[in-house]
Order: sequence, then structure tokens, then C-alpha cells
Amino acid sequence: MKRRDFLKAGIAGAAGAALPGYGFAERHQDASDRKPNIVVILADDMGYADTSCYDGWLDTPNLDALAAEGVRFTDFHASCPVCSPTRAGLITGRYQQRTGLPGVVYAHKDREVHYHGLQRQEVTFAEILKRRGYATGIFGKWHLGYLKKYNPLHHGFDEFVGYVSGNIDYISHLDNQETFDWWHGLERVEEEGYVTHLITKHAVDFIRRHRDEPFCLYIPHEAVHTPFQAPGDHPVRGPNKHKKGSDRPVEETYRMMMTEMDKGIGRVMETLKELDIDRKTLVIFFSDNGARNPGSNDPYRGWKGQLWEGGHRVPAIARWPGRIEPGRVCDETTISLDIMPTMLSVAGVSSGDRPEMDGVDLSPLLFADGSLDERPLFWEYRDQQAMRQGRWKLVRNLRGQKGIGLYDLANDPGEKNDVSGEHPERVKRMGAALTEWSQEVNADATPQPDKPSSG
Repeated sequence: MKRRDFLKAGIAGAAGAALPGYGFAERHQDASDRKPNIVVILADDMGYADTSCYDGWLDTPNLDALAAEGVRFTDFHASCPVCSPTRAGLITGRYQQRTGLPGVVYAHKDREVHYHGLQRQEVTFAEILKRRGYATGIFGKWHLGYLKKYNPLHHGFDEFVGYVSGNIDYISHLDNQETFDWWHGLERVEEEGYVTHLITKHAVDFIRRHRDEPFCLYIPHEAVHTPFQAPGDHPVRGPNKHKKGSDRPVEETYRMMMTEMDKGIGRVMETLKELDIDRKTLVIFFSDNGARNPGSNDPYRGWKGQLWEGGHRVPAIARWPGRIEPGRVCDETTISLDIMPTMLSVAGVSSGDRPEMDGVDLSPLLFADGSLDERPLFWEYRDQQAMRQGRWKLVRNLRGQKGIGLYDLANDPGEKNDVSGEHPERVKRMGAALTEWSQEVNADATPQPDKPSSG
């Protein structure tokens, strides 16, 4: 069944379809037949080593607790090293190239891509879950289209509070074109507060209001994206702007921003426990791409915007008491495209009632010590390309790499030693597969407007 056709036909799966019986989960079933809640928390520009549970340089006690109580992924990847594309892939389960959003949607109105966005024919996890009786909410960063016709309320979300651009001033709520960008649904609304705190406030309120029904809550944080501002700092955009938010070292501001997001995640978890719906809730956390300086992607090479590992290998954690065995570490190669198929699976949406997706259901990894069939994974951003096949990673046109490179990540996770000359046949095979994939996903792309249109 093609994309939106299955929605027109209705979703036929039984509303109370059971979670697949995997090991630990099978031994700890909740007596209630209520569909589980699903919470997806997305950090912005947070590096692999920006959290203490990944042996990083910042103290993040609430993320540490999330990892201790769930499973921590060590080989999880964003589908792109920048914001909009990863979000398009997350919300559709498809390579973002297919959605016509292979790059960033910019705030500047003179740029053609300002008028691009997630088109209505795309099927989102919010639409599917809403049809199955879920309350759906997004609080934070959208970045999948500036025009009102692209608003989250038109893509299956019942509620939206946040901003539609790539980033806003944490204090004044202006985007980088100095346009006010704080929305309640389809309307701009003045609401004072530090953005991270507002996102947390509205997320917690949503949980409280929907405690007695299944809900899908998407919390895409702004932290730790620029502008680097901590609570109480000066605005850097608008009539009262200062050149800098503060005079402290940027590393300290970054630390404070991470601390506030970590506290917010802690508040969400405390609320779930307080309302006694903790054991009915799957929580998934990850970052949309790697860090930029002063963040850390150690031990991986590269930064945000690059297809070296540091640009797309990110921290990821999943927690569900009684279903996910605590304290586990998963080394399987996974990608953000897998989140939507997994959400649909735990919500009881049968495979025949799901749209075509490029991601796979991670249930065998979450609910047991299972494994996935080996599969190729692909990345493309601007002229950069990469492919992963097991331990091998092929790259093209990466900064600091002349031509094609091949890296053995099992022995060289830092991508320091190009072994393409030692494996010419593998390079040929993987190169051909990468070219074929690129041609296929771009040929299949959802059309975007080539000129300004009304929103």
C-alpha cells in the first residue's frame, strides 16, 4: 500500500494488539490492555561525548538515570548530520531524500528552500497513532516548514507549542532573521520564558492532561543549538539585544544549557512516575546530529554537517520499566529512521497497516538480547555521501578525504586509516550500491515548490 493510501483505507489492526513477546518483556507484562504511551525526546546538536553516561565531559544525572534504567545504544546514527533532514526522516520513517527535504529549511525568505516543507502526502507517526486513539503533542522545534500549511497540526499533532525555524533566541524567541517565532498551534503567541523551560513546562502539562489515555509526546529540544544562552542571559536578537548573551566562557554556557535540558528530562520522568504511568510508557532519547564546537563527538572524527562518524553517530537511550531490561548496552548499528517503525510496533500497528518505511522495528533489541539482519545504511548531505555495511564504511567527498575512502570501524572507529587501496572489490561493490541508492531515493522525492507559495 502506498504512502497515504493506507490512511484512506483506515487502519485495520486490532486496537489492543499485543507487544511482541520478547524475553524480558514477555516475563513482565502489564496487566492493563491500554496501549502504551510513547515519549520521544530529541536533543539538538548534542555530541556523542556531551553526556556523562557516554563517558563525556558534562554531568547529566537524569540522562544517566535514563540509561541505567534502560538500554544505551553505542552505534546509533542520525539519518543526516543536520537538523531538518533528520527530523523529516524521524517523523516519516523514510530517508529524508524521499520527502524532498535533503537539506536544511532556511529562515531567509530569499532562499528557495524557505518555502519547502513536509508535504501533506507524507505519512507521519503522529497521524497513524492519532487514528489509533492516541493524543498527540509536539513541544519544541519543528523545522519542517515555515509556512502555516506545514504546521505540525496539519501532520497529525493535536497540540503544538514551540517554534518552526531552525533556532530561536532562548530569551526573545526571535529566529535568525529576527522574526518572532513562538507558536501555540497556528498562532504566534507572546510567552515569556527561557525556551528549554517552556518546552518542559508544556510537555509536563500535556502528560498531566492526558494521563488517562494513551499519548504520543514528541519533545524536540532546542538545546544545545546556538545561540549559546543560559537562563538569565541577555537576548542576542531583537531591540534589546547584546552582542553576546554573557561574558562567561562559551564552554560554561554550553554546560549550563545541557544542565537545563537534563533537568527538564528529569521533570518529565518524575511526572510519569508521580502519575503512576511510568510502566506504561516507552521513552526514547537521541540527538538529531553530532555536535559543533564546543561540544564533543569523541572518540569520533568530524562535526555537525559532516559525514564522518562525529557528524551522525549520536547518543541514544530507550527506557520502559518492565519491558526493557535495565542497564543494557546495545552495540548493533541502528538509525533514527528506525524510531517510527518501533513506535508503531509497540502501539500494536500491524506490519500490514504501516506505510512503506526505510527504518526497521527495533523490538528485538529493546525487549531482548536479539539482533537485526545486517543491512546497508546510507547518508547523503550536499555533495557528501557515505554508506555503512557491517564494520565497513565507504565515504565520498568528505572534508579531508580525497575521492573515495573506506574505513574499518571495528578496528578504526576514529576513521584515521583509509584502507580503500587494500579492498578494491569492496570499494567497487559499495560504491555501486551507494550510487544506486542515491539515484533511487532522489528520483522518488516528493516534489517541493520551486517558487514562493502562500501558506
